Amino acid sequence: MDTPGRALRCLSPELTVLQKRLQHEFANPRLLERALTHRSFTADHNERLEFLGDSVLSLAVSGLLFEKLSHLPEGDLSRVRANLVKQETLVQIATGLGLSSGLRLGDGEKRSGGHKRPSILADALEAVIGAVYLDAGFEVAAAVVRRLYSGVELNAQMSAMSKDAKTELQEWLQGRKMKLPAYRVVATLGEAHQQTFDVECTVTETGHCERGIGASRRAAEQAAAAAMLQHLRASLTA
Repeated sequence: MDTPGRALRCLSPELTVLQKRLQHEFANPRLLERALTHRSFTADHNERLEFLGDSVLSLAVSGLLFEKLSHLPEGDLSRVRANLVKQETLVQIATGLGLSSGLRLGDGEKRSGGHKRPSILADALEAVIGAVYLDAGFEVAAAVVRRLYSGVELNAQMSAMSKDAKTELQEWLQGRKMKLPAYRVVATLGEAHQQTFDVECTVTETGHCERGIGASRRAAEQAAAAAMLQHLRASLTA
């Protein structure tokens, strides 16, 4: 088995630099490589790590906010968290890390500017967080998240920013003591460098489903959430 030092030398210069910026040396550097691998490059891509990292990031940020903004009620904390884990914020952090230089993309995705595509950068950052979690556990991953957000000012005013559809739907359901919605990718259409995602949003208590289409999974989830909100609000006035 390779030692961490030997594994470090096997990484590309870009990923070696990234490890230093993350302040985490991977015991299994293949996890970091996979985290930066887009589906257009190979079948062994980063989407499962992204799925995992999304949850790790949410929990780590929740803990950070619970500690730093102890005076805020749950609803405001949820809105602040939504602003911290939205695509725009993740892209800013990914850009600061220089994540784009380590991305592994297919030729078509490269030609279409995939290294700068916000959805790819945000997904890759979540995948990196998921990779750290698998490599060293939650405490180390949470410490990485804290360092990534060390330059982000945390304040109550973030809760007043406009809510996205997923956050609005979550709060609408929580206000009625209902379970959170479930999102499922129904289909992925098109070439790897120009895909369209079809996502289904389901509310368990009503059994109702709505669909959303978008150029990224995130965008499709937002569209599905918006459609669900419209349906739920209309059903109250029917």
